Amino acid sequence: MADAPRLTNADWERQLNSLLPLYGHRNWIVVADSAYPAQSKPGIETIVSGTGHIEVAGRVLDAISASRHVRTNVYLDQELQFVAEADAPGVTRYRNHLGDLLKNAKTTPMLHEQIIAKLDQISQVFRVLIIKTDLTIPYTSLFFELGCAYWPAEAEDRMRKAMAASGAK
Repeated sequence: MADAPRLTNADWERQLNSLLPLYGHRNWIVVADSAYPAQSKPGIETIVSGTGHIEVAGRVLDAISASRHVRTNVYLDQELQFVAEADAPGVTRYRNHLGDLLKNAKTTPMLHEQIIAKLDQISQVFRVLIIKTDLTIPYTSLFFELGCAYWPAEAEDRMRKAMAASGAK
């Protein structure tokens, strides 16, 4: 199996921008640290950006925000809040930058293994793009679960209740 190609800044962004219009609700984009594993499911594509983590995450957020069809929920490794500076120099600075980057985003902390299991399950049916960065701090991967921008969960709930009330299946 060949290693993931190391892409230039323009290459990984071009790939992201070409895939985002294809992606919709239930697709995922992951911005991963450099030790993130190459997963073997056919629905998971991994690329190496050769770019800084916060920069990649910011550009992914910008691309999603600029799209008309998708929005995102962001999952963070719950372990990140417990990683000590003494064990991972730079983690405090990273957490500060991440807080600034995600100040307006809906975020959910979850155990890393639970998120990986979710990706494994999702990738059986839906595509996942993993963009590896050059960051070498553990538990820093960001998981962007895409949702429909023009059909909010509340509208779906109202429609399902109306269907149930009418006896529709």
